[in-house]
Amino acid sequence: MVTRRDLLKIGGSLLAWGAVGTNAKAAEDFEGNPERFGMLSDLTRCIGCRRCEAACNKANNLPAPKTSFEDTSVFEEKRKPYVADVQSYTAINRYEVGGKTVYRKVQCMHCDEPACVSACPVGALKKSTEGPVVWNDKVCIGCRYCIVACPFYVPAFEYSSAFDPKIQKCFMCYQRISKGTVPACAEACPVEAITFGKRSNLLKLAKLRVWNAPDKYIDHVYGEQEAGGTGWLYISGVPFSKLDFQMDIGTTSFPKLTKDFLSMVNLTLVAWPALLGGFYLASNHKAQEHDKQPEEEGDKQ
Repeated sequence: MVTRRDLLKIGGSLLAWGAVGTNAKAAEDFEGNPERFGMLSDLTRCIGCRRCEAACNKANNLPAPKTSFEDTSVFEEKRKPYVADVQSYTAINRYEVGGKTVYRKVQCMHCDEPACVSACPVGALKKSTEGPVVWNDKVCIGCRYCIVACPFYVPAFEYSSAFDPKIQKCFMCYQRISKGTVPACAEACPVEAITFGKRSNLLKLAKLRVWNAPDKYIDHVYGEQEAGGTGWLYISGVPFSKLDFQMDIGTTSFPKLTKDFLSMVNLTLVAWPALLGGFYLASNHKAQEHDKQPEEEGDKQ
């Protein structure tokens, strides 16, 4: 059954693809940079110390949380990154499965063909050559299509200012890896439950661990094919369905679901979001200039 959310996802992708002039053939043939980076979370190793959360908070200069990163009472509820009191782009949740305590790290999956990127009418989000899905705050108009489009329910929106919209999600520490430094969460993990590297190498590592310890791991690398493939991969000792992973998203990327329709749709029918976004940016710029004017005039007197 197609839900309202599914319709919004597809609708948002349709609007934005037309607006930015994305070529449907390009989406069909997209394979990504073979040298792109990714991350691997080994859920059999995670101990729930939440040092990754603290490291993420510090590396991204985020506000301090109301509760300490050492407070284990947060595990009483399932949390999402940058929602409520989670002041980091990642969150650790605890599960009891078959007598085992399992911790799951949640953050942006950095899809190979991101639905959020295709849904953005002004190109504020993009899939970088290095692998992370990054965001340009100077272009974003706060439409929140990316939030609706994401099959993993990841992006959050900061409501502190209607004129300064901020999409909050993991950027795989793009500012660090572009300088040759590993992401903060991987660097801080004391048990090497998080591994950073080339996605192709991480897939080999994940499959090797599963192959060498079939009694320890289930035979599934989550993210290898889900939603067309993701930059963040997981291996686990318990079924992913028991850990609130999305199991109904299939192996086709969401942008590809719209390519046939887009090839038949006139551009004028889907270009409105970009046009309206231009109006917003222009009016916002004028408003900012107007706010500055009284102060400047007062200085002249």
